[in-house]
Amino acid sequence: MSLRIHVLACCFGLGSWVAVNGLWVELPLIVNTLPEGWDLPSYLTVIIQLANLGPLLVTLMHKLCPGRLKERAAIYSVLSIGVLACILLAFSWDETTVVAAASRSTAFFILTFFLALVDCTSSVTFLPFMMQLPANYITTYFIGEGLSGFIPGLVALGQGIGMAKCVNATQSSGNLTEEDMYIVQTQFLPPNFSTEVFFFFLAAMMCISLAAFSALNRLPRSFELSTENLVPDTDTVASVCSGLDNHGAVTEGENSNPKRHSEESGQARPQMAKSGHSVFQLTCIYFMVVWVNGATNGLLTSVQTYSCMPYGNLAYHLSAALASCANPVACIVAMFFPKRSLVLLGVLCLIGSVFGGYNMAMATMSPCPLFQGSALGEAIIVLSWVFFTGILSYVKVMVGVIFRDESHSALVWCGAAAQTGSLLGSVIMFPLVNVYNLFQSGDFCNTKCPL
Repeated sequence: MSLRIHVLACCFGLGSWVAVNGLWVELPLIVNTLPEGWDLPSYLTVIIQLANLGPLLVTLMHKLCPGRLKERAAIYSVLSIGVLACILLAFSWDETTVVAAASRSTAFFILTFFLALVDCTSSVTFLPFMMQLPANYITTYFIGEGLSGFIPGLVALGQGIGMAKCVNATQSSGNLTEEDMYIVQTQFLPPNFSTEVFFFFLAAMMCISLAAFSALNRLPRSFELSTENLVPDTDTVASVCSGLDNHGAVTEGENSNPKRHSEESGQARPQMAKSGHSVFQLTCIYFMVVWVNGATNGLLTSVQTYSCMPYGNLAYHLSAALASCANPVACIVAMFFPKRSLVLLGVLCLIGSVFGGYNMAMATMSPCPLFQGSALGEAIIVLSWVFFTGILSYVKVMVGVIFRDESHSALVWCGAAAQTGSLLGSVIMFPLVNVYNLFQSGDFCNTKCPL
């Protein structure tokens, strides 16, 4: 029975962030088809931020109508919506409509919103349900949640997208003699399997999560134990990671804290230990939260195509897939090597920002960034994105741990600061990319860059 529940808990965690992570790692293939092209990540960044309406509604329900929201029904609903949205994406992801005299990926945007709504809402519904099981199963759930970002990245790598070559072609010059002239075109090699198959794979993972939840929900009621079996304070890193993803934020709902859950269940909540930080230190940490989330969830993700695509589709593909894997790896590192030193976190934040600054600089230099056309340039940009995501993800986790030890209200304000940073980053970059067109795209094969 114990092994079976561990497997079910892990499979249940797979459905937490698999859809949004899957969309991001598949973007290197999607941007070549949809009319938004290189601007697509900036649209997705805003849509994902809007999807935080889900956790907000859940939080308001707990505040205004305590006891009215049924967690089991909510989880069934969000997982079912996720399965349906993935299936619909497989059939209609490339369908376009004309909006304001321009072709737009309306179906893709709408379905992406529902997938993001599912994943964001999982932060405040999945974990409270898992709190009803003994603490050793919570760790297994967190492993499944980490795999929800890791597995799509591996599958995308196996898909083999991003392989392209430059080929000679001819076209008519358009003059009276109609003599042909040679041009160079980018020819993308077919992936090992299509985007439709990848979306069906995401739907299958959501189905596995739904089936695992259904099985967990049918367990004997003897497993619904008291708060003595909830996650102890030593697991704070894991519980903070439960609300962390590449493109969302640290989302803290009413039930994301085990102690809060026990309080709402009528149990006396133990007093949290104060960490003793001064007002100035707390203010600096809050600014760090705003900056880190603004950079990782808004500023840089909006221009990832501009920083990577000039080096070729393969560089973009690897940066998206490996950066997606870097996030759960950062959570694992934080669980085994938790460092709460504010000086160390400040230094890591600075180092991660340096990598982010390099990525932004390459985006502004598009279509002719440094070392364009060389293997060195491709390796640097991929590693820069991996280190940028991994280092700042570690900072996010440890800051969340610090605030959880400070007080519950500090943790709530941490979530608010994270969402504020993510929203500001998205709002700032969207007009710069899509209205003022400050970033320029280019053809890898035809762009002539000075040496």
